Amino acid sequence: MASKKPNHVVVMAFPYGTHAIPLFNVVRRFPIQAPSLTFSFFSTSKSNKSVFGTSSNNNVPSNIKPYNVDDGESFIRHPKDEVFFFIKSMVEKYKNRVHSVYGGGDMMIKCLISDTFLYFGGDMADQMGVPWVSFWAGGPCSLSAHFRTDLIRLSIPLGPNDIEGREEEPMDFVPGLSFVKIGDLPDGVLFGGWKSELAVMLHKTGLALPRTAATTMNSFAELDLPTLEYLKSESVKCLPIGPFTLTSQNLPHTHADPHGCLTWLDKQNPTSVAYISFGTMTTPPPHELAALAEGLEESGVPFIWSLKDHLVSQLPDGFLERTRKRGFTAPWTPQERILKHNAVGVFVTHCGWNSVMESIMAGVPMICRPCFGDQRINCRLVSDVWGIGTRVKDGVFTKDERMKCLDMIFSEEKLREKVGALRGFAKHAVGPNGSSTKNFNTLTEIVCKD
Repeated sequence: MASKKPNHVVVMAFPYGTHAIPLFNVVRRFPIQAPSLTFSFFSTSKSNKSVFGTSSNNNVPSNIKPYNVDDGESFIRHPKDEVFFFIKSMVEKYKNRVHSVYGGGDMMIKCLISDTFLYFGGDMADQMGVPWVSFWAGGPCSLSAHFRTDLIRLSIPLGPNDIEGREEEPMDFVPGLSFVKIGDLPDGVLFGGWKSELAVMLHKTGLALPRTAATTMNSFAELDLPTLEYLKSESVKCLPIGPFTLTSQNLPHTHADPHGCLTWLDKQNPTSVAYISFGTMTTPPPHELAALAEGLEESGVPFIWSLKDHLVSQLPDGFLERTRKRGFTAPWTPQERILKHNAVGVFVTHCGWNSVMESIMAGVPMICRPCFGDQRINCRLVSDVWGIGTRVKDGVFTKDERMKCLDMIFSEEKLREKVGALRGFAKHAVGPNGSSTKNFNTLTEIVCKD
């Protein structure tokens, strides 16, 4: 009797930040090509709830099954501390959970897909005898920085906490990163400590990249061809298959507007509103939030601000009341839909990669105030390479700087022309003969075909 063909794909998500949902949006496209396969999606219970929503969610293919990975101590409250705690034991957690589902049935598995942060996916795939595909939640440039961490450390003989006065030195010895300055590097590559859980994880991530059958990402080739070609020459096979805003159907619970943001925007003039959001993991310190609010108030610009409830107390006294006729705050906002609204004229952002891609696809210029990780590199791309936004001077909000940035964005039509041109390239990339379409076909061959 012929043995049964492997018909399972293991998917392991990194459960923090905006990692799990983009990975799910990649996986959700495969059942169309291979309806006979089962995709087992491993993440923490909290992460899986954010991805899959309620059990009545009919927008999730029936052959994608969620499995919860232990997230450790529930008493940890600060998001960063929770991430660091999880990283310490995540190798064991994922291996044990996958084993508990499949036992000795590795012969059922035909491919392993993981977030690139889960570098141990390569070892697990080797043990199973299957290809390993990784998903990078950022762009090619930040991936290249992690891939070349050892080269960067050898070429710039600094202590891990000693870059003062050298922040603006270029990284021109790494192909594709000539526009990047030392101070743009993600924490843990050169500064910020090399021994933290996060830095060690990212270092191992970079070293593991050549082992992948493919590394896919939410981008499109035309956005950064030199870096992609360099990585390819170093045996890192990158397959950009985005922008996801054009290739992935929104989950119903991420598309909702519970606070009425869009209704408020409907009453505003075209390209008149500043949309402000700094992501889910961090926010500027209280004095910068106050300066941002003061600049908004004095500028007279209408605004919609994604601001968590516990941060409202950090705004100047009476700010919300004084600006209530032209301002709107909500603890959660449907970002993609807001950016696409014709009333929005500028995006004040932390420069997380997904936010940058969504802003490009909405044709909205950006004011960048990066906080950590790859956000400084993304900010440099937005302001200096693509010319579709501006960076906050010295990376710190002041009232005057905020007003200066707003004036520049709203008066400089070339920014909108440039972001519109990038949007055009992106639309072509996902067309029938586009680069992202071809890359997804290649990815499907690796993941799904016999």
